[in-house]
Parts: sequence; structure tokens; C-alpha cells
Amino acid sequence: MKQLTRRLRPYAHLLRLHQPIGGFLLLWPTLWALCLAGEGHPSWKLVFLFSLGTFLTRGLGCVASDIADRHFDGLVARTKKRPLVTGEVGLKEAFALLLLSCILALGVVLQLNALTIKLSIIGLALALIYPYAKRVTYWPQGVLGLAFSWGIPMAFAAQMNQVPAIAWLLFITAVLWPLAYDTMYAMVDREDDRHIGVKSTALLLGRHDRLFIAAIQTSFMALLILLGFLLKLQASYYLFLSLAASLFVYQHYLIKDRNPERCFRAFLNNSWVGALLLLGFVLGMHPL
Repeated sequence: MKQLTRRLRPYAHLLRLHQPIGGFLLLWPTLWALCLAGEGHPSWKLVFLFSLGTFLTRGLGCVASDIADRHFDGLVARTKKRPLVTGEVGLKEAFALLLLSCILALGVVLQLNALTIKLSIIGLALALIYPYAKRVTYWPQGVLGLAFSWGIPMAFAAQMNQVPAIAWLLFITAVLWPLAYDTMYAMVDREDDRHIGVKSTALLLGRHDRLFIAAIQTSFMALLILLGFLLKLQASYYLFLSLAASLFVYQHYLIKDRNPERCFRAFLNNSWVGALLLLGFVLGMHPL
């Protein structure tokens, strides 16, 4: 058993099973959408399928990213021990794992209606395009925002068999969130990225990075307030919105000196933001 565990560990690391933060950051907006589409009572079958599909999609996205970045990761302190860099997993094995992940994700998607299946094609394309975005644009964080928010129209399509205007407003709102937290993430690797020649908002913005993050987070909160007003959500929603805003303030405290370790902690803190907003949506749909 120990030998099997040791053999499978590099594949688990390739899928980032030991770092579930990315899966949660991808999952929270999808759960927000399911809650709103189901008027506070989403289908539990859909909650299960989307949760499973989210983590499968995140895994295949990580494998695709490691394949794309295999020549760069060894030059970055944070990624130099990834399995494709160390040789623990070969390129052919990584492609096989990517194919298997796609097949499993397809199996989940096929349990959903035709509109959701069509939308999932765009979601898969975004997941596979993202790793290459930093080669051509200083805004790969924008591509990540699109990829990490695409579960929103899919969730509405699955629950309602349509994607209403409010879903697209939630989608636009959610796209802003990764722009902020992934810029914090990029601040961790800024000097390594500069050296190897890949692009990010952290490199583009330089000393204006914190101001940019604050502006994006403020816009994100403003749109969430607008959503609450349009959906006539209860006061409890705004309470949790305030708690999420306080976490943003804490994140700015962490990144004030641009210390890589503290910037990474600020990035990780965003999963709590997503959880608080989900509680806000759930409780805001029901009078206390």
C-alpha cells in the first residue's frame, strides 16, 4: 500500500489534490449561481454534479497548465518541484492523465441538459487556453476570471434551462474577483516571471498593483450590492457582504509590503470570501 501511495503521489500533485484552494475558488461562484437560480433551493443533484465537475475541471486545468509550462516551471522557485519538472511524471503520462480527466468531466457534463453541455464546450476551451495567455498578454488574470466564472451561466442553464440577464450580471461580477486575487498570486512570482519572460498584471502594474486590486475589489463589492438590490435579498446578505469586505481589508494589510509569502497568504484568504458570499446568498434568499 505504501508503495502504491508513493507511486500515485506525483499524479495527485499534478492534479493539485494536495492544494484544493483552486478548486474552491472555482466552486464558490458556481454555488452562488446554483443558489440564485434555484431561488435558495437548488437541486442537490446539481450541487453534487457541479461540485464534482468543478474539481475535475480544476484538475485537468492544472495538468494542462503544467504541460504548457514544463519548460518554465523549473525556473520559478514556487514551481521547480512539480512532477513534470522533476521527472516523476513523464510527458506522455501527463497527456494520458489529461485525457482521462477530460473523459471523467465529460461523463459528469452528460448528466446535464443540452444547453449546459453546449456551454461546457466554452468552459473547456477557456481552461485549456488559460495556460498560454501569459505568453501573449499582460492580462492572463482576465482570462482566468472568465474561466473561473463560466460555471455561472452553466449553473443557471442546468437549473433553469436558460441563462437570464441576472446570470450575466453575476458572471460579470464574478470575473472581477480573480482579477484581484490572481494579481496577488502573481505578486508572489513577479521577479521570476520577469526573468523568464512571461506576463502578468503584477508585472504590468508595478507599484500600482495594490491600487488596482483595491479598485477591482471595490467594483466587485459595488456590483454585489447591486445584485442584492435587484434580487431583493434580505439584510443578512449585506451582513455577510460586510464580513467579506473586511477580509479584503485584511488582504491589503498582508500585501502592503509586497512580501511574497504574505501575498500568497492574501491569495489563500479569498476562499473564505467565497464561502461568506455563499452564506450571504443562501440566507439572503430567505427571511430570518
